[in-house]
Amino acid sequence: MKSIILIAPPAGGKGTQSSMLKEEYNLPHISTGDLLRGASNNDSEISMQIKAILKEGKLVPDEIVMSLLKDRITKEDCNNGYILDGFPRTVAQAISYEEILKELGKDEGYVILLNTNKEDAKARIANRVSCPKCGRVFNNIIEDLKPQVENKCDDCGSDLIHREDDNAETYEKRYNEYLEKTQPLIDFYKDKNLLYEVDNNVDVDYTFAQIKEIIGE
Repeated sequence: MKSIILIAPPAGGKGTQSSMLKEEYNLPHISTGDLLRGASNNDSEISMQIKAILKEGKLVPDEIVMSLLKDRITKEDCNNGYILDGFPRTVAQAISYEEILKELGKDEGYVILLNTNKEDAKARIANRVSCPKCGRVFNNIIEDLKPQVENKCDDCGSDLIHREDDNAETYEKRYNEYLEKTQPLIDFYKDKNLLYEVDNNVDVDYTFAQIKEIIGE
């Protein structure tokens, strides 16, 4: 099994599809957002820096992201592949990631673009809630993603929270950065004949079926 890179605009369903792929193929789901939030849970200077950047909806400097990611994919559970959610975001990150893969002797795997309507994604993010304990994400307007018990995590029973950076104003900033920084990444992978595209505007099961067809395992 190869690793899988998912590319989509903010709130474009990367986390949802990653969770489904994790369950289907027993691969670790690596969200750089979760890595950064985990690294920010202390009182160090770098922790404060990460918190401020995430709150403003901006991208964290590459050297921080690359260090955290390299450490994560060298763990034993990544030996048979993994799912990358939210990385790479830029061509520079993609090139640095390729260098890490060569150093570690890992395959680049599948790069899958989730084509998503902007307004649909904005509505999703305004209604997105997550578990602060286990990290599972829910959505109050998407039937398949609603928690079974209102405001409670299905997995661990913790109270769900609405992240401070999940709001319309921050979304506009994040989406504009996506267009500026990530669209060239899409072209980069197209030029390398590594990019697969799926329609992400019907429902989560339809998107997942397309991804499974690409993977073919």
